[in-house]
This record gives sequence, structure tokens and C-alpha cells, in this order.
Amino acid sequence: MYFEQSEIDYLRIEKAIRFIRENQTGQPSLDEVADHVNLSPHHFQRLFTRWAGVSPKKFLQYLTIQFAREHLSLNLSLSEISYEAGLSGSGRLHDLFMGIEGMTPEQYRKSGSGITICYGVAYSPFGKYLLAFTREDRICTLQFIEDEDSALAALRNQWSSSTLIPDQEQADRLASGLFNVDIANPVNLLLRGTPFQLKVWEALLKIPFGAVTSYQTIAEYIKNPKGLQAVGSAIGKNPVAFLIPCHRVIKKTGQISEYRWGSARKSAILAWEASPA
Repeated sequence: MYFEQSEIDYLRIEKAIRFIRENQTGQPSLDEVADHVNLSPHHFQRLFTRWAGVSPKKFLQYLTIQFAREHLSLNLSLSEISYEAGLSGSGRLHDLFMGIEGMTPEQYRKSGSGITICYGVAYSPFGKYLLAFTREDRICTLQFIEDEDSALAALRNQWSSSTLIPDQEQADRLASGLFNVDIANPVNLLLRGTPFQLKVWEALLKIPFGAVTSYQTIAEYIKNPKGLQAVGSAIGKNPVAFLIPCHRVIKKTGQISEYRWGSARKSAILAWEASPA
């Protein structure tokens, strides 16, 4: 009986997700989606959140901002993009970007123009790293480093239109809890990448502490089971080590695969997570 109900629930969520995707530019309300799957809004909200990990509203916001990201690369005004996305105006688009991306739509379009990025060097159980963040404590880079100058050059290239300033004091404060296995508060991130890369990085955030998964599983999770090479490339370009846990992705055979910051470091992190002191 449990499995029958579980299958029914899954089919309802699948139907709801399909409906939201097909009608995202119409910005369907909770009541509309719930009615489509023959549930009360309250019951549907709880069921969807349990299965998808986010509320229906948040899921629609992610779809909307992905749509907007893609259209920002075109020569369209914010009003036009807002209209195409089904938003009431550019003000709502602005609020959506600030809430999820931590920057305005124009700043996103101009590669972070007008944003101040601070940085400092910190130390972890797995070596020295460069930490970069905004004044609002949104982390945009965590890179294990050997050569500080090369790491800073890469950071400047990544945020070429932003203002970069050193701030070791704030870096030390942020770094103090990042590698604490008992950390309870989620870390705020500021990420820039292609829509596909962002989708892969969001999938990585779902991998529990101490667990591992395969490239194939990530590809299937983002509904691109044949895109293993693209998934591997996106994982390899993860700008925030450890916090976006690309180290938890291994080969399907169980073999520890390559890691942007060295396979030995990857093995050490996995061993540390598997048996936290």
C-alpha cells in the first residue's frame, strides 16, 4: 500500500513539474498547479516540497531566472525580458536576481560590473586556499592554491568587470566556520556560470555530507543522462571547492576520479568526511 501511494505521489509531482515548466512564462499560481493535479493547495505545497526539496514557488523562481539568464545574453531590454518571462515588470526581475544571484540583472549581463569582490587567504585541514566574497558575505570563490599570484590572476579574470580588494580580516571571519563539520547555517554563495553549469552545481549541493555519487547519477538528476562529458566539464569548473562538493562525485566503478585541486586532496577530504572526529 505504501509503495502504491508513493508511486501515486511521484506521478502527481511529475505532472506538476511538467505543468510548471510548460506554463512558466504564465507564472502559474499555487492554486492553479494544485488544481491541475487534483490536490488542495496546502496538501500540494507539502507534497511538492517533500519530493522536490524546494517549494513550488521557489521551483518556479529557479525556472524563471534560468529563462532570464539565457535572454540576458540577447540584445533585449529588461522590460522585454520581464514580459517574456511572465513577470509584471522589470522591478520583479530585479528583485528575483538580487534574491538568488546577489546582483542586478544588468550586473549579471555585464559580468559583475559594479560589484565589489573582497578576498583573503585562509587555511584548511586540506591546505591553503583563496577565499573571495562580497561585502554581504556571499562567497564566490574558494580555491585551494599553491601559488597565490596565479590564483589572484584567475580571480581577476573571472570577475574582470568587478572591483577586487583585499580584506583579510573579513576572510578570516568567514573562514572560521567553513570546515566545521557541525556547521548548521547554510553558506551564501554568489555564482556565475552558464545555465548548464549552474544546474550541475545546484545538483552537487544536494549530495549529503559523507556521501558520494557518480557522474551518471548527476547527469540523470539534471535530466541529461547522455551528457556525461558536459557534466564532467561543469564539475571541473566549480569555482567554490568543498562548499559545492564536487569532491563527492566519483566514477561509477567506485574509483576516485580526477579533481581540480588534486586527486590526493580529494581522497583526503572524502576520508575526513567519512569519519569526522
